[in-house]
Amino acid sequence: MTQPNAPKPWEHAKSGGDSQADDLAARFVESISYDRRLYRHDIAGSVAHARMLESVGLISADDLTAIEQGLREIESEIDTQGDAWPGWRVELEDVHMCIEAALVEKTGDAGRKLHTGRSRNDQVALDLKLWIEDAAGQLGGMFDKLFKSFVSLAQRDGRIVMPSYTHLQRAQPIVVGGELMAWLSAFDRCQRRVAALRTVNRRNPLGSGAIAGSALPLDRDHTAAALNVGSPTPNSIDATASRDAGLDYVYALSMVAMTLSRWAEQWIIYASTEFGFITLDGRYTTGSSMMPQKQNPDMLELIRGRCGNVYGSLVALLTMCKGLPIAYNRDMQEDKRHIFAAHDVVIDCLDMAARIVATTSFNEARISDGLDRGFLDATSLAEYLVTKGVPFRTAHQIVGAAVRLCGERGLDKLSDLSAADVNALSRQAAFDGEPWGDDMHDHLGPAGVVARYQSSGNAGLSGFEAQLAAWVSRTEGQDAKEQTDPS
Repeated sequence: MTQPNAPKPWEHAKSGGDSQADDLAARFVESISYDRRLYRHDIAGSVAHARMLESVGLISADDLTAIEQGLREIESEIDTQGDAWPGWRVELEDVHMCIEAALVEKTGDAGRKLHTGRSRNDQVALDLKLWIEDAAGQLGGMFDKLFKSFVSLAQRDGRIVMPSYTHLQRAQPIVVGGELMAWLSAFDRCQRRVAALRTVNRRNPLGSGAIAGSALPLDRDHTAAALNVGSPTPNSIDATASRDAGLDYVYALSMVAMTLSRWAEQWIIYASTEFGFITLDGRYTTGSSMMPQKQNPDMLELIRGRCGNVYGSLVALLTMCKGLPIAYNRDMQEDKRHIFAAHDVVIDCLDMAARIVATTSFNEARISDGLDRGFLDATSLAEYLVTKGVPFRTAHQIVGAAVRLCGERGLDKLSDLSAADVNALSRQAAFDGEPWGDDMHDHLGPAGVVARYQSSGNAGLSGFEAQLAAWVSRTEGQDAKEQTDPS
C-alpha cells in the first residue's frame, strides 16, 4: 500500500518536498471532494483504454484481465460505500489518481501499466464528456416529467378563457391552454438545445496525452468505438485545451434556468391576491413567521432566485477560460465545480416545477369576473372592419377612437356602442361607407374572439386543440417507450 507521506507518483522529478508536505497546499490542489462523482466515467474510460493497449500489444492479456477485474471491484466498492470508500485520499488529489492507486494496490504492475500513453489531461477531458452525456440524459427525463405535468393541466383547465398580456398590460383574449402551450414550446426548445450540444461535442479526446500525443502505437479509433463518444479529436493540443463541452452544457442549463425563472415569475403574479388566476398546492407554498394568513409562493421564488446561481456558473466558466494559453492549465480543474453545481440546481428546479404544475389549478370564476376589462376584443373589431374593406391602419384608428369613446361614456365593453357610433367614427376617419354590420357582435366578447382565431399556432381554441393533440401524442409515445424500455 502506498504510504500517506510517500511522494506523489507524478512528482518524482522534484528535488524538494511535494505539495502534500503543506496542509494548505494539499487542500488547495485537491478536487476529490467534488470530482469523485466521475468515478464510473473514469472507470469506463480506463477499461476502454486498457483494452486498446492490449489490442496493440502494449499490455498482455493477463494484464488486461487483472485491470478489468480490479476496476470492476473498485466500482462495486464505491457503489456500495460512496463517500466512505477508503480509497478517497486527499493526498492523491483527484478521482483519477485515487482509482489508479487503488488499482495498483489490487493488481501491482498491471495497474501501473494502465496509464501507458495517457495523461490526466486527456483522461479528465474524456471523463467530463462521458459525464455530460449521462447528465444530459438525466435532464431529458426531467423535461419529460415537466411536459406531462403541463399537458395534464392543459387537459383540465386549458379551455378557460383568460386575458393575455404584453408589457404586463391586457392584450388579447386567449385560452389558458394557449399560454400553457407557450411554456411547453419554450421548454421544448430548451430540451432540443441540450440534445444538440450532445451532437456538437461528440469527439473523443482520449489518446491526446498531455498535449502532443504519444510515440506509442495507440489506436484511438479503438477507444472511440468502445466509448461511443464519436471519432477521435483531430488535434491533441486542442483536445486537452478545450472545455467547450462544459461551456455548452452550462449555457444550455442557463437557458433552462432562465425559462424556469420567467415561468415562475408569471405564476407568482398569477397567484397574488390582485390576480388570483391560479391556486397553488399548499405543499409548494410557505407561511409567514409573523402573519398567520400568508401563503407565500416560496418554491416559485426559489426557482426564480436560483437562476442567478446557474448564470454565475456560466460566467465563472467563461472567465476561467478567457485568459488561458493553449492546452491544459490547472485552472481547468475548477470547471467541474461550476458544471456540477449548475446541473444540480437545474435538475432540482425542473423536478420542483413539474410538481407545482401538476398540482396547480386555474380559477375560472375569478378570471371570468374581470374579462370585460381592458377591451380585449379591440384587435378583433379592427380585423372585422378589415373584412368589410377598411384598410387596417384606418380600422386601427377607428377602433382606437371607439375605445376612447367608451372611456368618455363610462362603458366597459365595445359591444355597448351602437352601430351608429362606430359608423360615425368611420366617417370621422375618412372611410367612405358604413362598416358596422349585423354580424358585428359575433366578433366581440372574449369568448367569441378565442373561438374565431384561425392562424396556425394561435392561442385560441383551434390553436390550443391542435397543439394539445400533438403534445398528448408525444407524451403518450414517451410513456409507451418507457414501458418497453425502462432503462
